[in-house]
Amino acid sequence: MPAPSADELKRQAAAVALEAVAPGMRLGLGTGSTAAHFVDLLGAKVKAGLDVLCVPTSERTRAQAAALGVPLATLEEAPELDLTVDGADELDARMRLIKGGGGALLREKIVAAASKRFIVIADESKKVETLGAFPLPVEIDPFGAKATRLHVERVARDLGLAGTVGPRLKPDGHVFVTDGGHLILDCAFGAISDPDALADRLSAIPGVVEHGLFIGLATAAVIAGRDGIATLGRLDPA
Repeated sequence: MPAPSADELKRQAAAVALEAVAPGMRLGLGTGSTAAHFVDLLGAKVKAGLDVLCVPTSERTRAQAAALGVPLATLEEAPELDLTVDGADELDARMRLIKGGGGALLREKIVAAASKRFIVIADESKKVETLGAFPLPVEIDPFGAKATRLHVERVARDLGLAGTVGPRLKPDGHVFVTDGGHLILDCAFGAISDPDALADRLSAIPGVVEHGLFIGLATAAVIAGRDGIATLGRLDPA
């Protein structure tokens, strides 16, 4: 029997997380290829009669969920959520994450922070010993972008990190702009020995809107691999 593909593993993780959803919940819906599987599976449950209200973290997720008939709201309308389910570009054993490969990190972090629980879903390739192989996204305001970039580079040097820091570009070569009208710096620092310190230093930079280090937000993780499903934290309410 052939080994499951990465896409199949993502769907398996999404299916396990779906078991944590109960009728009447207010849900945050993540962005990215793994989160898209969760939205697909949730849409089938809604079609079968599940009553939920969902806040999407991006326009892409909003369009997907709306097409499936999933009831949607804004975070203004539903400012406190029961559960958010989202993917990650990397996660370590302490459930510290790098997110933002899809460009929705600001809204993803706002929605995760508004949730009582945050379940991360991923295939086994996303589990790492040390964060940083995936370039760290840093969302910045367009005003003073070059000055902010230099500041980010100085912070990295202070913490012993090196690597290229550059604006994210779209496939057509134009600068990538987030749903919120911001730019993203992709920071190829390599191994980040102290993610907590880097997160604090980046957050203190004027011009940095948000960074892709999600620390202390995830309450559980579902990691699908060729040998089965592994979990970190508690999938059910404490």
